[in-house]
Amino acid sequence: MPGTLYLIPNTLGQSEAVTPAAALASVIPQEVQALTARLDYFIAENAKTTRAFLKLIDAVQPLAKPLQEIQIAELNVNTASAALPALLAPILAGQDAGLISEAGVPAVADPGANLVRLAHAHGIQVRPLVGPSSLLLAVMSSGLNGQSFAFNGYLPTDAEQRGKRIKALELRSRQEQQTQLFIETPYRNSAFLEALASACQPGTLICVATDLTLPSETIKTQTAAKWKAALAAGKHPDFHKKPTVFLFLAQ
Repeated sequence: MPGTLYLIPNTLGQSEAVTPAAALASVIPQEVQALTARLDYFIAENAKTTRAFLKLIDAVQPLAKPLQEIQIAELNVNTASAALPALLAPILAGQDAGLISEAGVPAVADPGANLVRLAHAHGIQVRPLVGPSSLLLAVMSSGLNGQSFAFNGYLPTDAEQRGKRIKALELRSRQEQQTQLFIETPYRNSAFLEALASACQPGTLICVATDLTLPSETIKTQTAAKWKAALAAGKHPDFHKKPTVFLFLAQ
């Protein structure tokens, strides 16, 4: 019988201000910690961050094997489709495995989705586990429409193309009353917010959600006009190089 592919949530970041136990307790259920600790094969978006996560787990829930004996195979945006069957081979041979994203839940805005699809095709049981999703947390806390929303990932870095894309999505948002979500490379956060505030109509509501679940968490929703005025006055959010979700809803 094949093993099970567990979709294991990672934290959304770590803070030196809290202990490993506290960092995990607030976002990762104990049952998920215990299940993670017993696995010895992981498929990870980033092996380094996965080892850091397993060290957190080990501090409160001893791992079944020493960390150096745990197998971690990488699956990222550069992984070829032809390499996916080899990642599933141990599971097909009966070994349980954990799929882990660099942050948050796997297979959502994450290359792990392709592996999950292939697992289903091979009759492997897939079990999603409870944990933090920055996208859902951002929708919940934004005050924008949680009945209809769309995640658009990264927008073009070219200013003209990005502006056109924002305007097109704003039109869709207005017509369908659909919240639009985006992420950006953290060092480009300021430029992206400026682009949103400039391209959107003054009354469009924009939310900026930064460092979700961390002690430094900040969430603010206001109109594009107010964001534009604040930015012009030099009042930028404290989000430089910090993971941030951007949302807007056209009125």
